[in-house]
Amino acid sequence: MDKNTLHFYLDKLAGLDFHKMYNGDFFLTWEKTDDELAAVFTVADALRNLRERNISTKIFDSGLGISLFRDNSTRTRFSFASACNLLGLEVQDLDEGKSQIAHGETVRETANMISFMADVIGIRDDMYIGKGHTYQKAVVDAVTQGHADGVLEQKPTLVNLQCDIDHPTQCMADMLHVIHHFGGVENLKGKKVAMTWAYSPSYGKPLSVPQGVIGLFTRFGMDVTLAHPQGYEVMPEVEEIARANAAKTGGSFSKTHSMAEAFRDADIVYPKSWAPFAAMEKRTDLYGKGDTAGIQALEKELLAQNAQHKDWTCSEELMKTTKDGKALYLHCLPADISGVSCLEGEVDGSVFDRYRDPLYKQASYKPYIIAAMIFLAKSKDPAALLQALEERATPRHLG
Repeated sequence: MDKNTLHFYLDKLAGLDFHKMYNGDFFLTWEKTDDELAAVFTVADALRNLRERNISTKIFDSGLGISLFRDNSTRTRFSFASACNLLGLEVQDLDEGKSQIAHGETVRETANMISFMADVIGIRDDMYIGKGHTYQKAVVDAVTQGHADGVLEQKPTLVNLQCDIDHPTQCMADMLHVIHHFGGVENLKGKKVAMTWAYSPSYGKPLSVPQGVIGLFTRFGMDVTLAHPQGYEVMPEVEEIARANAAKTGGSFSKTHSMAEAFRDADIVYPKSWAPFAAMEKRTDLYGKGDTAGIQALEKELLAQNAQHKDWTCSEELMKTTKDGKALYLHCLPADISGVSCLEGEVDGSVFDRYRDPLYKQASYKPYIIAAMIFLAKSKDPAALLQALEERATPRHLG
């Protein structure tokens, strides 16, 4: 069947069991079944198909999408806003500095006060180990209780826009890009993925992207290698998830302290800086104690540690060692580009320039992934609703 028709995606949905996603939330990819992940990919493609044919995908006449970003963001912030708008929701940012949180307002109270007409809450809280995912869970517990008590007309769906453990909207967008690049999910088995640390002149980048990648890509029968210098470990429990996924799907998960080994014959490379797990734990403790001097000392220590590994960069020479010298280069952006955004960084300027369009295409999947997560949580019968949108055929714009 022609992939340009909506029925292609409706037929795919018909073979999937994803109905437990209704009224649910999206925290971590490894909490979702294979069918549920496939449903997100399918609905994302279906929504894109409708929009590209100038068909409105608004399923809400009113309502709010609340966004809370406790870390800076460009792509994810605008992707969330785009996803909400695509479905007919308006977006309101929760600026904690302008709220009553500074005056001691509790999580339960804040969550309920912002949710009277909210259908979705998107939260990025990725800075502190043991905090982000826990905070997101607390918000969901609060609005679930608020709905049960009759305070809220509906329970808003929470979408994890990045926490300390996972970055599901990013990694799902990455995977949808990979699926399209290789011509279908059936072509991914046996592909070699190099998820590698790369040098950055900055400090304290979250672990959630590399953890999200190894936690998701190992579910597709791929051979995933995690590479980093000694001392840059990720959460051991996420490594265990990756190993279990690989054993189940017939792929593999391995670790190395050699970037060159990871790149050799790789079909996909993802060179990305992150802070050591142990250091992130220490930073969380220092912030909890309000130890400014300790935080500054840790920052200097980590910058010096990073500087010992400037050779960990995605160079033209390393790219030549990948499969046919043409591995798909991935990055969540913004990348630290040598000679462009910094003197020395994660990737050579010439490599980045060559992959600029594919990188932007990779990022373009994120609004649709987020919209699909919301769509599946808010639709009792997503296939029927997609069909109704096509039959209604309301033009998105009249130009």
